[in-house]
Amino acid sequence: MLAAMESARVAVDAMGGDHAPAAPVQGALAAANEGIPVVLVGREAAIAPLLEQAGRVPSRLEIIDAPEVVGMDEHPMAALRQKRRSSIAVGIELVRNGRAGAFISAGNTGAVMAAATLTLGRQPGIDRPALGTVFPGRAGPVLILDVGASADARPAFLEQYAVLGRDYARGVLGITEPRIGLLNIGEEPGKGNELAREAYERLSALAGIRFIGNVEGKDLTRNVADVVVTDGFTGNVVIKTAEGVAEFIVGELRSALTARLRYKLAALVLRPALAGLRARIDYASYGGAPLLGLNGVVRILHGRSDARAITIGIRVAHQAALGVAPVARADQSSRAAGSGDES
Repeated sequence: MLAAMESARVAVDAMGGDHAPAAPVQGALAAANEGIPVVLVGREAAIAPLLEQAGRVPSRLEIIDAPEVVGMDEHPMAALRQKRRSSIAVGIELVRNGRAGAFISAGNTGAVMAAATLTLGRQPGIDRPALGTVFPGRAGPVLILDVGASADARPAFLEQYAVLGRDYARGVLGITEPRIGLLNIGEEPGKGNELAREAYERLSALAGIRFIGNVEGKDLTRNVADVVVTDGFTGNVVIKTAEGVAEFIVGELRSALTARLRYKLAALVLRPALAGLRARIDYASYGGAPLLGLNGVVRILHGRSDARAITIGIRVAHQAALGVAPVARADQSSRAAGSGDES
């Protein structure tokens, strides 16, 4: 059992994200205190003082020095060529050589994808990895892919995403026969642009998947499909629009419930229900987005991830490295009580 735990060590990009290195270090400390073996990869000179401030460092937490950092605005391939000792490159190399079972980062998505693809390699039959994300539906989670790995997709990519999504939905979400939908501007066959029309034909003829046809944006929360495939450009716009709308609604609701004294009293009564709602639509609760189609476990977290989001990402990555299906929402914190505000 101990050997299995060590083989599922999670390498964490300590220099990636808007709140690095503080958030990755704090998140890694919390995960290590839960018994998860963690490696913080990044500038040791920046990481060590933060660990010293925390006091006692768990035995399951170690540092591997990576002196270079890939910025969020850097071109992925150029940065990887010039910075071979970056936290991203070193962290993914740990997965390749078996010193870690998974890698997570809230840093430059393009650089993570490029490094992971070049270092770990693609699974047989996969031309491009897909970035998937769990979208909250009324009756359960919906997996959407791709959400940013390949902005310019070919019909063959969407066909491969359907297979990747089916396997992820079975193994992680626990759905025996996942329904696969194609995101489009209408439900009828023949709708959409050339990519969507050809992808529809390919998915209709693809054996081994339960293709239900086109689905529209309004269907995502209705659980019409369990897996929805699209190109990375469209998928990224969808999830970021949804995230913005969710934040707007939560913010407006908060403002309305604090506008008058009687509303504040009502808010106290509604607080548990509202906290539960917010937890369901909180991106941090799902442990980041898996990069599917690789020979290794890689998860990409939101750039704004705080320590709590990092901890949840480590939990999910650890479970994936162990081969244990993580729950759809990995948040085991006191979120339902309204703690850990991220907005």
